[in-house]
Amino acid sequence: MALVSQNKVDTNKVELVIEVKGEPFRKAVDAAYKKNAAKITLPGFRKGKAPRALIEKTYGKGMFYDDAIKALFPGLYREAVEESGIEPVDHPDAEVTEVNDEGATFKVAVTVKPEAELGKYKGIEAKREIAEVTEEEVDARVRQAQEKCARVETVTGRAAKNGDLVALDFDGFLDGVSFEGGKGEDFPLNLGSGQFIPGFEEQVVGHEIGDEFDVNVSFPENYGVETLNGKPALFKCKLKEIKEKQLPELDDEFAKDVSEFDTLEAYKADIREKLEAENREKAEVEFENKILDAVVADMKCEVPQVMIEDRAQELVRDFEYRLRAQGLNMDDFVKYTGETVEKFKASFYPQAERQVKSRIALESVAVAEKLEVSEADISAEYERLAGLYRMEADKIQNMFPKENLILNLACKKALEFLKENAVEPK
Repeated sequence: MALVSQNKVDTNKVELVIEVKGEPFRKAVDAAYKKNAAKITLPGFRKGKAPRALIEKTYGKGMFYDDAIKALFPGLYREAVEESGIEPVDHPDAEVTEVNDEGATFKVAVTVKPEAELGKYKGIEAKREIAEVTEEEVDARVRQAQEKCARVETVTGRAAKNGDLVALDFDGFLDGVSFEGGKGEDFPLNLGSGQFIPGFEEQVVGHEIGDEFDVNVSFPENYGVETLNGKPALFKCKLKEIKEKQLPELDDEFAKDVSEFDTLEAYKADIREKLEAENREKAEVEFENKILDAVVADMKCEVPQVMIEDRAQELVRDFEYRLRAQGLNMDDFVKYTGETVEKFKASFYPQAERQVKSRIALESVAVAEKLEVSEADISAEYERLAGLYRMEADKIQNMFPKENLILNLACKKALEFLKENAVEPK
């Protein structure tokens, strides 16, 4: 194999000319013949028994070239990329410009990682702004724990009120006609949660078990179902059950039940410490983002659209994975939110663009400052990942190739460099 030439034909676009000659090409053609010969039938010969010379005379000498080229190209392309030193960010667009008994020549166009021209990246003005933890925030966390420990008990002899969990039969009608999806039996509804369309839950409040009543509401204009958007509807309802939450007392016994502490005061102090740690972490992320945003804003770089699209797709896949963990899928999610799948996916593009540009900026800073990743750094990172994923070191190394790990560590070092060289605003 020989990389004949490489030329920059456009911004972030490189053209490679690759050729393969002689024995490697002939071996690939021989392999293609052996692979296909058993499928070929010629008059006077049993299937798969026709001589190669006669097959080539009948169908042409080049009939095995395509399979030979398909087998050769992936390896040829990898070698050419390594020899040329480029970093492709998209699939190559390849064209065979010449092929004969002696070999083949390819012309390959490929989009590559962009070159960035850094502007100011030392002395960026940024400040860590750590929010104070309030008593209200501590109390809110305590109430969350209290809610989780609540008992739900059936009540009788009173009307439903906000906060109750009711069981409801309902049947929805548009212009007197029942519509699909508008019916439910023993449906659990938490009054005041906003689970149903505006105005529905408020009309359930005040009714008692056994009451049959009408609820009149209008669907929101952007409800997401064309036949229902903005339409007035009548729901015939029957209240079948009322349950209420019984919250535990907030005392030392409650603290013992929900934590490792013996007193409510100690439990609240621990919550405050955790909230303070969360605020410090949040402030650190915001501090880093301020610095990166400033570096990116002063950087000159034309980012290929394919890099943004690829990153957006990764973000969408991550989101879909989290949905599946909750027992949902993308179709269900967009139906509930009134979005389209295409519009929802497009919403990830701004975030993807920012992340791609930030990554390019960090890689450029690492190069500019000659930040090196040592073998000790690599070993320590593999150990950290092994502990994080609870896997053996060799399996972790297969999951995270060394060259990718080195690049990630270089970016981490670049971010620390930027933070160390940031200055307080005047």
